[in-house]
Amino acid sequence: MKQKIRRCGWSSDALLNAYHDKEWGLPLHDDRKQFEFLTLEGMQAGLNWLTILKKRENFRKAFDNFDPKKIAKYNNNKFQQLMRNAGIIRNRLKVSAAIGNAKAFLATQDEMGSFDDYMWGFVGGEQMVNKWRSLKQIPARTKESDNMSKDLLKRGFRFVGSTICYSHMQATGMVNDHVVSCFRYKECME
Repeated sequence: MKQKIRRCGWSSDALLNAYHDKEWGLPLHDDRKQFEFLTLEGMQAGLNWLTILKKRENFRKAFDNFDPKKIAKYNNNKFQQLMRNAGIIRNRLKVSAAIGNAKAFLATQDEMGSFDDYMWGFVGGEQMVNKWRSLKQIPARTKESDNMSKDLLKRGFRFVGSTICYSHMQATGMVNDHVVSCFRYKECME
């Protein structure tokens, strides 16, 4: 008899399972991917992550594979084109924020040398490993995500509230919030 894989309780769909099993919580150290996740987390505001995952490939095509240099140069014609794209979230504020965030990303990257180093600086450069036994224990925000949010906002980023920042930290492995019974808990530790 095949043993059932134990996952975090939120992973309840084939697409979510693939994301949970291969990406979520795995330490990520890549500037462009950091930008992609930050953009997608902002797009998710008020929605669920499954909606974003279903549209992820459309987002990649529409936003030039999340190349911040290209996105920072988007003009009004490109903005209008994005607003007509039914394959993405067509919220004017979110699309506008993605373009503005690309500019803020490049400025931060230029100042810090690496956006990834900048982001990981909020957790002291090392993954925070929690020992949650149930999803109910996992916070929506922490002092680290509060600090990240405040600094990103100061730098001109939008759609980067503390809850969005904490979700970003979870997704990119800055924090390991897999429950201890999940098979990915130990796999995602640095």
